[in-house]
Parts: sequence; structure tokens; C-alpha cells
Amino acid sequence: MTIAAHSADTKEQRTGSPLEVLRVFLRLGVTCFGGPIAHIGYFRDEFIVRRRWIDEQAYADLVGLCQFLPGPASSQVGFSLGLMRAGYRGGLAAWTGFTLPSAIALVLFAYGAGELGGPVGIGLLHGLKLVAVAIVAQAVWGMARTLCPDRERASIAVIAALIILFSTSSVSQIAAILLGGIAGIWLCRAGAPETTGHVTVPVSHTVGLVALTAFFVLLAGLPVLRGLVNAQGLSLFDAFYRSGALVFGGGHVAYLGTVVKPSPHGLPGAVLGLIGIFLPGVLILMGTLPFWDSFRKRAGAQAVMRGVNAAVVGLLGAGLYNPVWTSSVKTPGDFGIALVGFVLLTVWRAPPLVVVTVSALGGIIVAVDSAGSGAAVL
Repeated sequence: MTIAAHSADTKEQRTGSPLEVLRVFLRLGVTCFGGPIAHIGYFRDEFIVRRRWIDEQAYADLVGLCQFLPGPASSQVGFSLGLMRAGYRGGLAAWTGFTLPSAIALVLFAYGAGELGGPVGIGLLHGLKLVAVAIVAQAVWGMARTLCPDRERASIAVIAALIILFSTSSVSQIAAILLGGIAGIWLCRAGAPETTGHVTVPVSHTVGLVALTAFFVLLAGLPVLRGLVNAQGLSLFDAFYRSGALVFGGGHVAYLGTVVKPSPHGLPGAVLGLIGIFLPGVLILMGTLPFWDSFRKRAGAQAVMRGVNAAVVGLLGAGLYNPVWTSSVKTPGDFGIALVGFVLLTVWRAPPLVVVTVSALGGIIVAVDSAGSGAAVL
């Protein structure tokens, strides 16, 4: 599991500009569909398979860390990738490019400008949901081959998936990752230790401590300040900040900020909600990354991370079934579209945009055909 460069060529590959990061993440922001599990699949295809910004082990380490921390995990992963590629401005560029398209779409939806109707609109949206099935299936398949090569780690992945699938608790993902780490200490010490290197994240220990301090000061101080200052905007920001700081997972709240009553709402409310929900996750991530490298280099920690990485595969596998599969694949036609997308990605190595286009067209064709059949019956 290595994030560092082992040669000048590898190091050069992992240095880029904020504009490059913004361009890549903006394209992902307007073409990625599905929830956080799907986003992790999109990131893997883009930054491991196609661009080779990071390797499989390092990516799994990063996903495991972000799943363990509170906040929107996929946004934390994206921010970290931008940070590693182009520094602080790269992290900001990654977050901006990936988050703003969906935030803008939800604000427009809140104003009534984003709704699609009729067979064509419904089929388009459903076809885009089926893209997530193919993307996540590809991610699970690829990561399982790399991170679960033996029966011990395969068993950890299966147990982690079962925990998530059969648990109704909101902390089941954290429990699965913790148990994966414990199992790794017990089962994954055999074999040569995996290579580790310096994590190329431009965050010093001092900045990390400042970020952690800011995280806890805001978490404890905003409710106190809200009691002293009667300001609805402060109360709104505090509510979103506490949600982002204490809830594992996440989602875009620009919509809630737009429609919430009383004022501020509309665009100011959307901005407050967006910053409030993502700021705590970024702060605690920046506070953790500088110390994460030292932890990963320890011999015992490598066994822990083997177990954690296997648990991440199980988490993705469970997510592939629910909610990705259960919310998308309803008919044989849906399965056919998802299967075509999976083969395009894994065998033909087609760019995700091609898969998006094919799946969207397939969804429209199936929806129009179903509507026509229903009308004929009537």
C-alpha cells in the first residue's frame, strides 16, 4: 500500500496543477450518478485505472480512512485526491468541480426548474442510475482481485458485507471497518510486509492540529454562540455543521438550504448549508492525514490495513446490492443495460462518458417501449 513515489517518473505523475484537477473533477461532477458508493467507483476508474494518480492499495487506505471519519466520505476522498495531486488549491479545485454541479442542479430543482417528466425524462434518469451499477460492479471486481487475494481477506470482505447488509444501525460501516482491522491483526500478519512510503499530502502536523482544533471549537462553540446571538443564519449554519460533524455519510443539502423557512433561504441558505455540511469533514480529514502516514508505516498497522482494505471491498459489495442494485435493476431490460455497461468498462475499457451515453439511451428506449406497450394494452 503506497501513496509515495518510488521513482522520479512516478513522482512526476503525481504532480499536477489545480486547473488540471478542476477540469477532471468538473467532468466527473457533471457525469457521475448515484450515491457515495458509486462515486468511489467512479474515482477508482478515473484515478487508478485511467490516470494512475494513485495505486490500488493507497486508494483503499484512503477510502477506509474516509469511511471511518464523520462526514461525506466520497467528498473527502475526492478532496484528498486533489490535495495529493496539486496541494491545497488542488483540494479546493477537486471539491469545487465535483460538488458544485450537483449543488446547482438541486438549487434549480428547489426553484422548480429541474424536474423531468414523461417517458423520455424518466427513462433518461433511470438509465443514468444504471450507470452506477456498472461502475460500482467494476470497482468491486477490480478491488477484490487486488485487495482480497487470499481466503483470509476474502472472508473478512464477506463478513463485512454481511454486517452492513443485515444491520439497520447507522454505524454499521464503522463497525465493519473496525472489525476488519481487528481481524487483520489476527489473520493478515503472514507474508512479506507491503511497501509503504511517504504520503504526498502537503499538510504539516501544525496545520493538522489547527484543523482539528477548529473542528472541535466550531462543534462546541457554535451552539453557545447561537444562544448568545439571535441570528437565524447562525442557527442554520450550526444545524448543518453539526450534521456534517456527527453523521457518518453525507449528501448535498443545497436543496434544504434553499427551501428552509424562515430566512435566510434561497441562494444564501443553499450556500450556508453547503459550507456547513462539508466543512467539518474537510477539517477533520486535514487534521488526520498528517498523522495517518506515521500510523501506516508501522508493521502492525500494515496488518490492520490489510484487514481494513478487505472490509472496504465488502462495504462496496454490500453497497452494490443496496442501494445501487435494489434501486435501479427492476426488469430484465435494466439488467441488460447494466451488463452492457459493465462489459464496456471491464472488457472494452470504454471511457465512463461512453457508458453514460449508452446507458442513458438504453433507459430512454426501454421507458418509451414500456409506455407504448402500456398504451396499447389500454
